[in-house]
Amino acid sequence: MNLLELQGVSVQFRQAGSPAPVLAAVDGVDLAIAEHEMLGLVGESGCGKTTLGRAILRLVPLAAGEMRWRGQRIDGLSQREFRPLRRELQFVFQDPNACLDPRMTLLESVAEPLRALDPGSPVSDRAARAQARLEDVGIGADLAGRYPHQLSGGQLQRAVIARALVVDRGFVVCDEPVSALDVTVQGQIVRLLERIRDERGLASLFISHNLAVVARLCERVMVMYRGRIVETADRRAIVETPLHPYTRELLDAVPGIDAGARQRLLQRAAKPRTVLEDAAAHAGCPFAARCPHVLPRCLAERPSLEATAESRLVACHRASEWPGGLPPLVNI
Repeated sequence: MNLLELQGVSVQFRQAGSPAPVLAAVDGVDLAIAEHEMLGLVGESGCGKTTLGRAILRLVPLAAGEMRWRGQRIDGLSQREFRPLRRELQFVFQDPNACLDPRMTLLESVAEPLRALDPGSPVSDRAARAQARLEDVGIGADLAGRYPHQLSGGQLQRAVIARALVVDRGFVVCDEPVSALDVTVQGQIVRLLERIRDERGLASLFISHNLAVVARLCERVMVMYRGRIVETADRRAIVETPLHPYTRELLDAVPGIDAGARQRLLQRAAKPRTVLEDAAAHAGCPFAARCPHVLPRCLAERPSLEATAESRLVACHRASEWPGGLPPLVNI
């Protein structure tokens, strides 16, 4: 049995004064995460990754769909009914400065979930458990008594990870946990997450815009574009034989390819939406206006997410044309 299952999950936000009064930030997403599995979710900023992670923890309401935790339907639970599950569902936010109380020491911040979720436990026991988790992530007693402003970004991110793990079980949504850190510290946090994954068998959804980081940590990867999943496969297939043009674009944006080509890719990804793209978003493939392989059919008919091989899904009308994977888009 899967640990977490989502079926047809959608999240919508109202846009005052916009031609489109409702924005579908997450649009009909299905996913399943097994015990001890770290699933990667990758896509550019604004694609809906964080919103999906927040929806899993009931931090934003669903517009449609179902969520099950250990087989139990949880999307219809009241906040009071959902509260006991917060012992098992945790969130590692992108900016550690924004989620640590500046008036609390690291030890107090890490112990805070235990005070809220296990109020009957002795204060000494909660402190001991918090200190043990801090030591697990490389923060000793000499740093545990310091306040957030006295520590580096990497140390703060380690403390946030320790706080998510202090409940000792369950599932963690890691939302861009390394994007705000410099390259050296990023490597340290990735190695820490690898060790926690291997030693504790932690189940998690790892969210990032960096496909290289996701492929290093996660056995299975989902690619998201404008609220929809456009490709799902194991990490080797995603990296070696991408079938969706957007997955290919993400790979080509990873440092290591020709710098000029990568810059052109990033500029194209950041350009304002066009009338063509708005039309495609309603009638056809949302990626059509950016796709170098676009056909008239792509503008008129939205592709569904279909299986192309065992454990592999792709939403592209032309995926069958490149079974060996799309070549690098270096001449765009």
